[in-house]
Amino acid sequence: MSDNPRSLPNVPRSAEAILDALDPDQREVAEALTGPVCVLAGAGTGKTRAITHRIAYGVRTGMYTPTTVLAVTFTARAAGEMRTRLRDLGVSGVQARTFHAAALRQLSFFWPQVIGGPPPRILEHKAPAIGEAARRLALSVDRVAVRDLSSEVEWAKVSLITAEDYERACTAIARPAPGGFDHRTVARLLTTYEEVKTERSVIDFEDVLLMLGDMLASQANIADTVRRQYRHFVVDEYQDVSPLQQFVLDQWLGGREELCVVGDPSQTIYSFTGATPHHLLTFKKAHPTAHVVKLIRDYRSTPQVVELANNLLSVRGVRRSGSHPALELVAQRPAGPPVQFTTYDDDESEATGVAARVGRLIAAGTSASEIAVLYRTNAQSEGFEAALADAGIGYLVRGGERFFARREVRDAIVLLRGAARSAEPDIPMPTTVRDVLTSAGWSVAPPAARGAARERWESMQALVALADDLAAKQQATLADLLMDLEERASAQHAPTVEGVTLASLHAAKGLEWDAVFLAGMSEGLMPISLAETDEAVAEERRLLYVGITRARVHLDLSFAKSRNPGGRASRRRTRFLDGLWPGEGPGAGVRRPARDARDVVGRSAVKISGDYDEALYEALREWRLARAKEIDRPAFVVFSNTILEAIAETRPTSVSELVRIGGVGPSKIDTYGASVLEVVKTFVENSSDK
Repeated sequence: MSDNPRSLPNVPRSAEAILDALDPDQREVAEALTGPVCVLAGAGTGKTRAITHRIAYGVRTGMYTPTTVLAVTFTARAAGEMRTRLRDLGVSGVQARTFHAAALRQLSFFWPQVIGGPPPRILEHKAPAIGEAARRLALSVDRVAVRDLSSEVEWAKVSLITAEDYERACTAIARPAPGGFDHRTVARLLTTYEEVKTERSVIDFEDVLLMLGDMLASQANIADTVRRQYRHFVVDEYQDVSPLQQFVLDQWLGGREELCVVGDPSQTIYSFTGATPHHLLTFKKAHPTAHVVKLIRDYRSTPQVVELANNLLSVRGVRRSGSHPALELVAQRPAGPPVQFTTYDDDESEATGVAARVGRLIAAGTSASEIAVLYRTNAQSEGFEAALADAGIGYLVRGGERFFARREVRDAIVLLRGAARSAEPDIPMPTTVRDVLTSAGWSVAPPAARGAARERWESMQALVALADDLAAKQQATLADLLMDLEERASAQHAPTVEGVTLASLHAAKGLEWDAVFLAGMSEGLMPISLAETDEAVAEERRLLYVGITRARVHLDLSFAKSRNPGGRASRRRTRFLDGLWPGEGPGAGVRRPARDARDVVGRSAVKISGDYDEALYEALREWRLARAKEIDRPAFVVFSNTILEAIAETRPTSVSELVRIGGVGPSKIDTYGASVLEVVKTFVENSSDK
């Protein structure tokens, strides 16, 4: 299932059409308009589609007024995507924001009447204030120590642990203090850090949530105003909510239960920041009347990838998380290539080997922007950067400079704004964009040089591609493009840059690619050597699970036996792949066959006997071949033979009938639904005429 909101060419408008675009489980989510609702959504199961269609369906049926809905998530990118999808569904006015953005908006609005004057400035980075607090306490700190102390301060605040309680709380949960310090010293630092902020009249991001929560808890009139405004709440990635965020959410709700939460305990990977799946795992206990829906149909990954992901969590003690069994995904895509497992002699060989495989994928037609190399620590990126550069393959390191902060992007947008004032209506918008950016150094072909020159070209090429996409979707003008760019900039929702993505596993959360390389799969890196407790090791396993489930088609796992060429081969492959790495005895890697769509018969799924109309089947095959040629992809990418046989047998006449066929998910419906239904309709009409 595509995460691209622009993959909806025919936007459903009516309430029933909104539901028809969903599979049975997603539809159950959309129809559960009154809370409490808990959606346990596995990787690639279309949770964003489900909750945005739920909101749109609520608006279409009159159950929701858009301005009374507040949807919160954890990244500006996810919030921007949610707003875009709602807009594509014809719904505007819904507030889709991050926790911090929603809280800051409310705090800024009420601050003058509760406190008086403008709200204090927000401290974008804790390091300067942490450094000052350390100096006042005569602590010897370097940049690494300041970073670690900043993280510990943030953890304490989001966990609602005060300086007075810090030492006792850490002892109770056996939490180690940052390296080189003891708990009592960190507790003193917490107090001094707050004093430094007060003297400088600044607050940090955690203070935004703390102050708003306290304001709503203590000021009944303010709380009533907010609760009259917002009556329906949606929280995405609920497994990552912190005690502080839950406190603010409780104040927003004020005892009401019009709440829909969405999450997956198996994707809890941020506990070190204070995130906890506790609230998701105990949601049914806290809300006994909650309607629980499980999304397990995986539209993202091939059965081979899904099998590995399921098997990774199938070992004893892992499949069950708290009071909820981990979700077992059911692949909806056709079969793909086998998962690759590769052992290299050393890190250099691994980087060179991965770059070579990346090159072969690109040569075979996979876009560079649809390939990612993922690793456990940011320090691992250097070797892959060098190997890709030597191979002449463009790349971008996720977590670097933000797209809209790049100078060439800012300059290009200024030029486009100027051109918009005098743009000729008869000239297609993409042509105008190309003309403008050519004057800024863009060219049709990328430069031969690597480094900064290539990065500048990639940035401008991303703007060109975005203009093409927008024009293909609607009769867009340059003003429309600038409006889209403005919205993307505010949400930090950058357009796709053509280059292989290099990213840590944590940074890859929420993203997906056609091809994923998981590198450095050795003990000490996966799990990281710092993971010393059972809970920490379990989270490392979940982190690998997240990495595996980022892949749609191609997945390659590798590790190197030695760090340096010629070094001692002392590394051991990660324990997480015991029994899954090929060649480790009978049945290795095939512990449990992956289920596919035919193994799941949902509430509305049809049962197929295999007695299909061969003439209709041949007509469908001809149609599939034509579509495959149009998109320059293999025929099975459109529909598998099994699905064509099911269509030829059932002869669906509507989207709702088509979606009941196993393997025909929302993404297929969006792309091929109307076309394949027309083939069936034409065949039936021609047959009846005879």
